[in-house]
Amino acid sequence: MRIGIACDHGGFNLKQEMKIRLKTLNFDIIDFGASAMDDDDDYPDYVVPLGKAVSAKEVERGIAICGSGVGASVAVNKIEGVRGALIHDCFSAHQGVEDDNINVICLGGRVIGNELAWEIVRTFLGASFSGAERHRRRLAKVAVLDHKESGR
Repeated sequence: MRIGIACDHGGFNLKQEMKIRLKTLNFDIIDFGASAMDDDDDYPDYVVPLGKAVSAKEVERGIAICGSGVGASVAVNKIEGVRGALIHDCFSAHQGVEDDNINVICLGGRVIGNELAWEIVRTFLGASFSGAERHRRRLAKVAVLDHKESGR
């Protein structure tokens, strides 16, 4: 599976740790930055390219990390075709994929530790969309919003 990962300064250390661990499981990782710690960087500069890659199916899933995860979540959800969620527990990590077909998780580098983040990432990447009719119906209603907001 090809995974995209992005962060700003608030998520830099967590991103570096997740990359190391993902490589041990032989995931193909595309790093959208930040490539160095810079307290003055801005999460949209990294999260938006990640979201565009998810939308274009250049990566199958994305991991976006900022200090709280909130800014990353707000930014990535502005990209049509991205269903991102702020996740800080394992239940939401798998349920979000199974029921809501999320394709990006947003994590708070200043909120959770490495071990919990790793459990969440593995849970997210191991989950599959159920395809249940009720979930497809709900997602179709959400997809209409993308088109209304973009003027299509």
